[in-house]
Amino acid sequence: MNNNIFKHLPNIIRASLEGDKRTVELATMTIIRKLKKEDPSLSDELANILTTYGAGAPLTRSLGIDPPPTDKETFLSLVKISDNSILDEEIFLVDETKDDVERFVKERRVMGKLLSYGIKPPNSIILHGPPGVGKTLLAKVLSNRLELPLITLDLASTVSSYLGKTGQNLKKVLEYAKSTPSILFLDEFDAIAKRRDDPTDLGELKRIVNVLLKELEDWPNNSIVVAATNHPEFLDKAIWRRFDLKIEIPLPDEKVRFKLWNKQLDKDITQLSEDFIGFLSKSIQNISPADIKQICEKVLRQVIVEEADPKLVLVKILKESYATTIPNFNKVMITEMRRSFGKKITQTQIADILGISVSTVNHHLKSTSNINK
Repeated sequence: MNNNIFKHLPNIIRASLEGDKRTVELATMTIIRKLKKEDPSLSDELANILTTYGAGAPLTRSLGIDPPPTDKETFLSLVKISDNSILDEEIFLVDETKDDVERFVKERRVMGKLLSYGIKPPNSIILHGPPGVGKTLLAKVLSNRLELPLITLDLASTVSSYLGKTGQNLKKVLEYAKSTPSILFLDEFDAIAKRRDDPTDLGELKRIVNVLLKELEDWPNNSIVVAATNHPEFLDKAIWRRFDLKIEIPLPDEKVRFKLWNKQLDKDITQLSEDFIGFLSKSIQNISPADIKQICEKVLRQVIVEEADPKLVLVKILKESYATTIPNFNKVMITEMRRSFGKKITQTQIADILGISVSTVNHHLKSTSNINK
């Protein structure tokens, strides 16, 4: 059996004894993927167990940290805690962003050396970029690589309509995260760190920003705070300056898109060539990793359940959602389908897939044929 599977056993046993069902589920899913080729029957048996048994439990005991703070009135937890030690999800970043992240990880791993020279190690990052580019996943990856629990602020339970209550809840969360080595993740950061010159603010916003400014200034070296926002322009300038690193995560470039399509379109299921993956990566430009993953999962489901052709499914999905973002979409897709399927696909079938007339298909094929002569 693959030795990589055995490394998950301590986490599974510990999590089982502590009643941490979520970690058991994640570790089991990782093992299922690794066993799929080597022992498909065992892989299927484990998958069947997961489909018939729910998962989810607190992690504080297994992580050896105190129970999280709660709201006094609602008794709801103000944070969510996750153990990412067995995270089996890879993140793909453009080169510049990747370099920034690698440098941060390296500096954190040698923070003792930095401190011995009287140099403060970086302990705060603000991530900004469009929705779906992987800001939350990056926080999990940092948690995994630095072997620290991830404490995520729960905005729903922290933000209160009572005057002063949100600031009190936030202070509880910040003090909790500072009390133990961890990564505090403040998602949708602009919701609590907006500019203090906002004309709609009645004073509560200023108090919240002042709390953040003070706490971030004194953040301990053994913990990290990671904030994420889709709207950096809304943040208070003083807050912005408190972070050691400001990392932009843009939409993926062609190289990263190729890696994403190639990973998500499981070749064991789709049998798609790298030429076709390259065509997708080049043609569809303004797309997030989250969108790519969603499209690929839809394709894989249809291929497995309906035994559909993955290329045809992809073309249909792209037609529905991305036709306006690809120049000459119909012409590009007609050419690609003919190149991929040859005479196996008729002009009528191509017309049905794209929702256009047969004469339009015929015209595009003839013009392409004339160009190639």
